[in-house]
Amino acid sequence: MQIGPYQLKNQLIVAPMAGVTDQAFRNLCLRYGAAMAVSEMLLANPDVWDTDKSRLRLSHSGEEGIRSVQIAGADPDAMAWAARYNVEQGAQIIDINMGCPAKKVNKRLAGSALMQNPELVDQILKAVVGAVDVPVTLKIRTGWDPDHRNGVQIARIAEDSGIASLAVHGRTRQCMYKGDAEYDTIKAIKQSVSIPVVANGDITTPEKARYVLDYTGVDALMIGRGAQGRPWLFREIQHYLDTGEKLPPVTVEEKRQVMLDHLTKLYALYGEFKGVRFARKHIGWYLDQDAQRDFRAQFNKLESAAEQYSLVEYYFDELISELDKEQITNV
Repeated sequence: MQIGPYQLKNQLIVAPMAGVTDQAFRNLCLRYGAAMAVSEMLLANPDVWDTDKSRLRLSHSGEEGIRSVQIAGADPDAMAWAARYNVEQGAQIIDINMGCPAKKVNKRLAGSALMQNPELVDQILKAVVGAVDVPVTLKIRTGWDPDHRNGVQIARIAEDSGIASLAVHGRTRQCMYKGDAEYDTIKAIKQSVSIPVVANGDITTPEKARYVLDYTGVDALMIGRGAQGRPWLFREIQHYLDTGEKLPPVTVEEKRQVMLDHLTKLYALYGEFKGVRFARKHIGWYLDQDAQRDFRAQFNKLESAAEQYSLVEYYFDELISELDKEQITNV
């Protein structure tokens, strides 16, 4: 898949997820085979940029791979200004958010709320495309609600406005993340435009990835929640797409190393105080909610990076030791 001058090495993209796909997580996914990762959403309002959270999202130091920065807003001029500013800071692709279903975003008439106003969509897209000399991409949902799936209309506006590629989440705004993603609208969108189309939503296994590609005919897949606590999912999917065969499950040793590496990256990115708190969320996604409930409860009580890191080391050392004992017993 090609986005402007950038040729992606495969068909797998990390979806932008606010509060999740920070640089630490993006770089892990890239190392496990994702072709590109889109940054967390940044509101096109410089008045809210003077926070640690926004400053981290504006910084591209240490970023691996293509730097795709997502912006959100409802004012064409503000969106154009935000796009130019981020390009000056090193963004290589600007992504426009018209897919976020969160109430705090939609109440500003931004995110997926914009799909109710195709005329404003057209104004924003043309303003941003005209403001920068890098590719501009767009992420949408299939529509506002199940009775108003206007994804095809918005896709045609996007193509006419000069959008370089279009990602579509297979739910409406009203659906939030409930129920199953539907791919009929994504298939119709792909058939209605000539720009690259990316399918997003419920792609959690290699088999589902193969199905969505075949059914919709899209150019690439965007994976979000399925990779939380499973950055190796990109490697598993790519292997399956290449060979038709599934890789063995990730080993306990590798999972241990990935979690420790992720902790190190979080502490380096946020500092100890915030890093410890972000780690509770990310480490929780790696864990089996039943079998590892006690470990998770213990981990979430810890207040220092050293304690968290040591607990993960100890837990997996003990787990690996028990597995080794079982193997010896079964010989």
